[in-house]
Amino acid sequence: MANPKKLQQKRCANMLKALADPERLLIVKQLRGGPKNVSELAALLKVELFSVSHHLGVLRQAGLVLDEKQGRFVVYCLNPRIFHPTDEPNTGDLLDFGCCRLEFPAS
Repeated sequence: MANPKKLQQKRCANMLKALADPERLLIVKQLRGGPKNVSELAALLKVELFSVSHHLGVLRQAGLVLDEKQGRFVVYCLNPRIFHPTDEPNTGDLLDFGCCRLEFPAS
């Protein structure tokens, strides 16, 4: 039987690896403001659609983002089981991986 602690560590490492790219961090930053489709993200980041699609695939595989078909678009959002926004001023949003947390500075 697999060791639950080792599985948690592997899951956490996969999520951290997914964030180890500047463009993916920018995508996460944009998704903190709410769900967006690939075209919206590409326009905001001023990068090509295929690049955003690739990075979203990595983030989705790691479990950081969820996707939902809405009409002819696929809309992406941060996984609510991991992403914990805050309404308090001067407090950043959190990504809680279970093994560690990343805090994004308040905007």
